[in-house]
Amino acid sequence: MSEQGPFDAQRALRNVLGRFPTGVTVITALALPERKPIGLTVNSFSSVSLDPPLVLWSLSRRSPNLTQFPVGRGHVIHFLAEHQAQLAMQFATTRIDKFSGIDFEIDQDVDAPALDACVARFFCRTEAIVDGGDHLVIISRVLRFEQSERSPLVFYRGEFLNLGEPSAVDA
Repeated sequence: MSEQGPFDAQRALRNVLGRFPTGVTVITALALPERKPIGLTVNSFSSVSLDPPLVLWSLSRRSPNLTQFPVGRGHVIHFLAEHQAQLAMQFATTRIDKFSGIDFEIDQDVDAPALDACVARFFCRTEAIVDGGDHLVIISRVLRFEQSERSPLVFYRGEFLNLGEPSAVDA
């Protein structure tokens, strides 16, 4: 193992953290006050508690959506399926209309857009917001969830992995 000095430490830390494979999520809500659909791609997701049902995700302090997830606010967390890499990229951009060409419906329970064909969807309300340095940690209470048998989209070392393809070890 190699050690990194202070030079370019943030970039080096990001590269090391990229060696941990993560699932890919899209978080959606309705922006206030105009109720326009908003969404963002997030890979900083984790379970917190089963009782009560809590999960967390992180939001950059530079995000234009920083004020859109206050305590009590409804949102949907989507685990993306392996065929949804383009969707992940679309919601990762700073484009004005990320929902262009996307099928969705507004979930009545959490008053937020719900996307189709995902591995899972969590219908949530913001429970708490915690300082996380250059991010805010959003703790979400899961009100209900849905799941499918699709394979997940996985991000590793700066790219999406296709879990359906055999690895070199399998060949």
